[in-house]
Order: sequence, then structure tokens, then C-alpha cells
Amino acid sequence: MADREEVLAVLSRLAGAWNSGDAAAFASLFTEDADYVTFFGMQLPGRELIESSHRALFEGPLRGSTIGGPGDASVRFPREDVAIVVSGGGSALDGGDAVAQGRESTVTFVLVRAEAGWLITAFQNTRVSDPRAAA
Repeated sequence: MADREEVLAVLSRLAGAWNSGDAAAFASLFTEDADYVTFFGMQLPGRELIESSHRALFEGPLRGSTIGGPGDASVRFPREDVAIVVSGGGSALDGGDAVAQGRESTVTFVLVRAEAGWLITAFQNTRVSDPRAAA
């Protein structure tokens, strides 16, 4: 149970960094070679690019936005040093607690245990939608 709590604590810190607009703190929770896939499919390889892209977002279109913590996340450990987390996600553009309509996501994290603790090595953000609505 301690590993699960540690993994979820990393994701809570990630939300805290986002909510304070701190791109350096946000990126510090990823491995140097992490892969980050945005909701529209853009891949951001590496901690440096994750930090710079989030700095631009936090200073620009997502300034003041907020995200929630991991909430009711599914956490599994395929190996003792690897965690896979699937959770609901999304952002509130007004800085509130409620995810803005149309910004709901399902997010997947892969974390690895490093010397300094758990770090995110892969992230995928998929916007929730109903494909039948487009038909």
C-alpha cells in the first residue's frame, strides 16, 4: 500500500505544480527521457521540452487554470518498480475546481521507481468524447 500512496503523492504534487503555474516543479516529476503525449496527439520527448512547453502554457493560454489530483485512480504494478495509473482528468480554465465542459480527459501515467523516488516516464492525455456524436 505504501507504493500506491507514494505514486499518488507524485500525481498530487504534479497537480500542485500545475495549479501554481510552476513549469520547473511540474517537469521535475518526470524522468529526463520521459514521453508526454498531449490531448491532441503532440509528443513532447524529454523533461526539458515538457518544462518549456508548460512554461509557455502557464504564461499564456492556460494561465490560472487548475487541474485536480489523481482522484479515483486505477493503480497497478506490473513490476515492483513500475506503476501504471489511469485516472480521470481535465482542467478548469477559470481556476475553479470543476473541469470545464469539453475538457474532460482520461490520463495514463507510467511511473518508475528511481533513487530519488517515483518519477513519471510516460504520460498520455486523451480527451473524452463520444464518437457517435460526430456521425
